[in-house]
Amino acid sequence: MRRARRPVVVIGSGVAGMATALAAAPAPVRLLCRAADGSGSASALAQGGIAAALGDGDGSGAHARDTLEAGANHNDVAAVRWLCAAAPDTVAWLAAQGVAFDRGPDGRLQLGREGGHGAHRIAHAGGDATGAALVRALRAQVQTAAHVQWRGGVDAEALLLRDGRVAGVRVRDGQGRHEEIEAAAVVLATGGIGALWAHTSNPPGADGAGLALALAAGAAARDLEFVQFHPTALAVEGHSLPLLTEALRGAGARLVDSTGEPLMRDLHPLGDLAPRDVVARRVWQACRQGGGAWLDATSIEGDWRVRFPTVLAACRAHGLDPRRERLPITPVAHFHMGGVATDLDGRSSLPGLYAVGEAACNGVHGANRLASNSLLEAVAGGRRLGAVLAAAAPAAGQGVHRWAERGVSLSPESLSALRGLLWRAAGPVREAVALRDAWRVCAAAADAGWQMRLAKALLRAMRLRRRSLGAHCREDRGCPM
Repeated sequence: MRRARRPVVVIGSGVAGMATALAAAPAPVRLLCRAADGSGSASALAQGGIAAALGDGDGSGAHARDTLEAGANHNDVAAVRWLCAAAPDTVAWLAAQGVAFDRGPDGRLQLGREGGHGAHRIAHAGGDATGAALVRALRAQVQTAAHVQWRGGVDAEALLLRDGRVAGVRVRDGQGRHEEIEAAAVVLATGGIGALWAHTSNPPGADGAGLALALAAGAAARDLEFVQFHPTALAVEGHSLPLLTEALRGAGARLVDSTGEPLMRDLHPLGDLAPRDVVARRVWQACRQGGGAWLDATSIEGDWRVRFPTVLAACRAHGLDPRRERLPITPVAHFHMGGVATDLDGRSSLPGLYAVGEAACNGVHGANRLASNSLLEAVAGGRRLGAVLAAAAPAAGQGVHRWAERGVSLSPESLSALRGLLWRAAGPVREAVALRDAWRVCAAAADAGWQMRLAKALLRAMRLRRRSLGAHCREDRGCPM
């Protein structure tokens, strides 16, 4: 009897995971995620749009130049050129999947502008709710795809290695029951690491679990030190803070200090639309000096319920009205440029293990991601990886095997303490002694939980890069403030 083909296992239900699953047809796919209903991905919270050179006078070359400049030219140039060239087709593919992009009366896309971009090239869907629109459309496609089996409510906690090749995964459900799944390939689409910081724009599940699993199995990592901080989250109590999209500044909002003076005056040619690392450091500095930082969006015209419904709802939930008053802001951990080292096809250093989206690092973002390139990379990269997996020959199923365990999790109290430690030592501005002391804390407690070991790896990378570059600002090494 012929044995059934082992499935491709995709871990993660954000747009990167779903795009990969759809593009892998006709290969069987098992799509796994922590939340029972598939919710909780950072994709759904994304307020920015999809960057693509679709406007008159714009082109993929200009998009690439802006990407390289924002990334401090630490980017892989070939990866950047590929992504920017793939952007228009990515938007067209998403529209074909049912994403209703915002359009003008003439039917043309309404293109916005965000920090670091030299042109209006951001396509949105539902104003500042683009991520949610993408998730809805792709989920509808996945749920009707005959080759995809969706399973929520499970956490991947170990990888099966057979003769040095990743050949499966072990998952645990909410009742503590385990299941071992043999796989033709395993794809990590588990998102970023922002939830390891005290203040973040990410959901709690963006805690680096996939990266930790890959490191436990021996996969190579890349650029772990580059963590982007979004400069404008609403400064309220809590861990996951409401984001105030950069598109607000593109529409005329201004960054000011407590007296109403412009924060970005004479600091960068693009002013309030400077790359995120520059703006985040300035806001961080203003907050640490005690006066605080503010976003004044009162000059923005139009219907906020159409243009910025997510921001409006978040502000009003905290008793604020962005149409009539300035908003207190703080930087927050937002996006990880580093991750599992991959090539453009998503291959890691371990045969059989792939990564895509924020969990992966193929060099496209360099030292600092350009605004709205993240959803673009997730979709374009997922489609490319899925096509590779669809054409891949089945791997052999025999050989010596072992399980690579991620390990136990930290207690809630220890996790909270770790978040505070990383916020203080590994924020938008860093310094050698604080990094060393934080690394020592994590090294001493490495057996307490996998989050501590992951933080130790992150801090080690931050210590080893002794000069400032992009989002990695070493105050003791001449970081431009």
